[in-house]
Amino acid sequence: MSDLYLLNLQFLPATASDYDEVMSISGGIHDGVDYLPFRYHEWLAEPQRRMFVARSEEKVVAFASFLLVDGGVTAVLQGLRVAPWMRGRGIAREIQKFCFNTLRTNHPGVTKIRETVEENVPPSLLSKSRLLHSKAVVSVFLPNDHLEKTTQLLSCRLLSVYQGRPPVPQSLSKVLRLLDDPRTAEDLFPKGVLIQDLLPLTTHKCNIELLARWGIAWVYSKPSDLLTNPIEGANSSSISNLSEHSTLSCTSSGFLSLSTPPFPVPLEKGVYRLNIDLFGSNPSFAQAHILHHVTEAVRVLPPGGSIVCFVFAEETLRKPVMHYLHGMAPFPAYRELLMLERTLEA
Repeated sequence: MSDLYLLNLQFLPATASDYDEVMSISGGIHDGVDYLPFRYHEWLAEPQRRMFVARSEEKVVAFASFLLVDGGVTAVLQGLRVAPWMRGRGIAREIQKFCFNTLRTNHPGVTKIRETVEENVPPSLLSKSRLLHSKAVVSVFLPNDHLEKTTQLLSCRLLSVYQGRPPVPQSLSKVLRLLDDPRTAEDLFPKGVLIQDLLPLTTHKCNIELLARWGIAWVYSKPSDLLTNPIEGANSSSISNLSEHSTLSCTSSGFLSLSTPPFPVPLEKGVYRLNIDLFGSNPSFAQAHILHHVTEAVRVLPPGGSIVCFVFAEETLRKPVMHYLHGMAPFPAYRELLMLERTLEA
């Protein structure tokens, strides 16, 4: 604590003018595909979010934010980072403590803290949190000069084993109607949780409306969209590979997915990140939805752009997704995303 006292930390609301300093302490975060450079100014405009910096000797040495969700009873922590030369000195703990104190003072209705973390969670964090859910993560790099071949390959792989209607984009009203059906909601979100673009939410109506304001693309396949017979002429090897991971059935559950348009990341100029969030358990639908989102991303990608694609899915879909994306360059990142929650004590 004496070391922290000597640092004379000041915690202040983050502003637009802090952008360059926050970026200067963020090098290498999230393996070069950090979302904050693109989201920072958007976050400043969100009325439900608060952003803070820690300064020492007039320099930004840490950043953190929280977003109010679930109708104001939960705060989601996001974007935490500490300057490389200040790590290991307890600064992350101090700026989080400042966030918690701000919540207690200004948002007394908040009772829970939620966050997503990558694998290898520190025991100290697990000891004070409960694990709500986890998602498998499969990530690949799609270079610009292979995008056309990639979409063609994914399309051929899907057509060789899948006969069904394509996924359908959904309006906000249709998504809310889907979630009003308890059976559908349970099939899609077994634990009532929804992770979008690393943001840990529940299926509370206000959270769905929040995502809609951000321009999230919702795509759905109903159970009857998946037909029972493979396309005539499909090769036996393709059918064998599919049968290892799925069962084609009209009575299978529906499938929901969502994504945002690809956004630029610091890895290198012209590289964009695409997050695809899958909800459901049917591997055939998973493949169809991945193809839909990749195709849409390529359609809106600026000329010369390449894509780092992250697919977040239930653990049971890890092998089918990896099989579908086989041959594409793996992007070395985390393999699992954990959703943690703790109580905000008074």
